[in-house]
Amino acid sequence: MSEKKDSTNRKSILDQDDMLANNRMSEKKHMIDKKEVYKRIKAAPCATGAKMQTQHGAACGLHCIRMKDIGVKVGKTTIIEHINLHIHCGKLTVIIGRNGAGKSTLIKAMLGEIKHEGTIEFKDMRNNSLSDLKIGYVPQHLNVEKNTPTSVYDMFASYISNVPVFLWKSKKVYKKVKEQLAMFKAEDLIDKKVCDLSGGELQRVLLSIACTPVPNLLLLDEPVSGIDRNGMELFYHNIENLKNNYDLAMILVSHDLEFVERYADYVILIDKTIIKEGAPKEVLSSKEFEEVFGSSRKAWV
Repeated sequence: MSEKKDSTNRKSILDQDDMLANNRMSEKKHMIDKKEVYKRIKAAPCATGAKMQTQHGAACGLHCIRMKDIGVKVGKTTIIEHINLHIHCGKLTVIIGRNGAGKSTLIKAMLGEIKHEGTIEFKDMRNNSLSDLKIGYVPQHLNVEKNTPTSVYDMFASYISNVPVFLWKSKKVYKKVKEQLAMFKAEDLIDKKVCDLSGGELQRVLLSIACTPVPNLLLLDEPVSGIDRNGMELFYHNIENLKNNYDLAMILVSHDLEFVERYADYVILIDKTIIKEGAPKEVLSSKEFEEVFGSSRKAWV
């Protein structure tokens, strides 16, 4: 009888939760579509109760990501083909190319959002073993409806906690979210509505979420598009901090030539396949670069 009573009590509690959830769903038109958020921000899976990784762990250089013969076709049309990359932790690799060259398609293939040929492996060179690849993702844009009441805390907490954010605000989760945001100079945004964030503020928040916990590979798809100069400088500072102090590899799609020259460790020029790769100066001064973008560098910025 005691077990039956406990079961009835649990059912009653769940029914109450369902009722609260249903009431909340009446405001659906004012809320961010969580599926859209999760689709656009693909960070590494966070186990229940797992602590956010905030301590520094500088790159060891002994982890590598190998992409072998990656290709994507839509019907009979080849979008990208024969992409082979070897990326080490602690390095920022920047992908450049003309519009339609396949840059975003390659990112989607890495995320597993589209079907692709070839393999992607994450290897620990210390013991020569293969591990599951944890990926963080910062999209170019995130669609947020005007007048959405969802705060930065709500969005972040819904990602790291199993407790519905509309029931109560956990002091413990609030503290963890604020600590993680502080890594990217965004802690003062925790109570701000997502719809009221500037482009630069939103990207710092998304970067914080994508790095919770710190992934093996961070993908950034034109993350400073539409951001003002001050926002760009702060974003680049955060990327430099990640590169120097955390054990992860980064791949960034960019049209910002100044950023490429200033921050990239390695540059990949693609036009359906890799046509030139190497140090920034080597790629940007190559005949392949000139053939794609012309003699004027301004043509591709």
